[in-house]
Amino acid sequence: MRVLFTVQGEGRGHLTQAITLRALLEKQGHEVIGVIVGKSSARQLPDFFTARIQAPLYTVESPNFLPPRKKTNRPPLLRSIAYNVMRAPRFRSGVNLIRRLAREADVVVNFYELLTGLAYGMGRIHTPLVCIAHQYLLLHPDFVCPKGYAASLRLLRFYTRCTAMGAKRLLALSFREMPAPGGRLCVVPPLLREAVRQAQPTRGNYLHGYMLNAGFSRDIEAWHSLHPDVPLHFFWDRPTPPEGLRIDDNLTFHGLDDQLFLKYMAGARAYATTAGFESVCEAMYLDKPILMVPTHIEQRCNALDATLAGAGVQSETFDLDALNALQPTDHTVFRRWADRAAEIFPREIMAVVE
Repeated sequence: MRVLFTVQGEGRGHLTQAITLRALLEKQGHEVIGVIVGKSSARQLPDFFTARIQAPLYTVESPNFLPPRKKTNRPPLLRSIAYNVMRAPRFRSGVNLIRRLAREADVVVNFYELLTGLAYGMGRIHTPLVCIAHQYLLLHPDFVCPKGYAASLRLLRFYTRCTAMGAKRLLALSFREMPAPGGRLCVVPPLLREAVRQAQPTRGNYLHGYMLNAGFSRDIEAWHSLHPDVPLHFFWDRPTPPEGLRIDDNLTFHGLDDQLFLKYMAGARAYATTAGFESVCEAMYLDKPILMVPTHIEQRCNALDATLAGAGVQSETFDLDALNALQPTDHTVFRRWADRAAEIFPREIMAVVE
């Protein structure tokens, strides 16, 4: 089976999922013939992805959020929409590339990249499409959404459906098993890297974290100034020296590096994050208490869902006092669910091809 991946390149979650699925498929004799990553011109693909995807790699300009406001560290939603509408002609080359390479594959697997939905929405692509993302749970009738965000949720569901136009199957990554609603939507486990499953967690003396928006570093530094004896290791999406940006003996900011990130995750006392699905799953698998700080509606949905699954607590700021107070929890049930991924994903993808 010849497989084409298309991946939304914002953050690290979809990227690590693509690396994991490529390894799963190739272990069963299938070939990933190419990986198309959609990203904004302001973001750089992390080195860990380019080194580990091990397939022909293409990058295209794709719709994305504008940089976050300095005061809130959150992206301006309406301005982002208007900005992407104005730049729509620049996305045409990415759509054309997807259409061309899709015809060379037996199946296309899309990790929430909008251009793929647009390419299939134009018609005349006969290669079956499978879409994978936590966001497809928004289309499940039993999924619980945060209250007070009705307009944003309608917009997010519309966007989510647009990423999946023409798809034969939607594989909705979930923290827990849920009954299948029927139709093309299927609830599946998270796609965790083999290295996460092999990691040996310990409870060290430091706090670990990941910030999608580097502006949150101000919150971290402010807390650190009040608690200088607590070691902190935080990762961000910003060009950083390989050894990290060392503020002092107990505070270091690291660039994205999947192996180093996992090393610090395994040994941390607790974990703080901007509520991306993938890293929350990794922390749950390793029994780390989690503080989630969502920056937009999609992450608010993640944070609420993870809280209901017993992952930790959510906050509007990086309140490391609250994180310090959390105790480890046992996520044995979650680990059993996550370990079924190797059995479920190839089966679901092959069913569409057959």
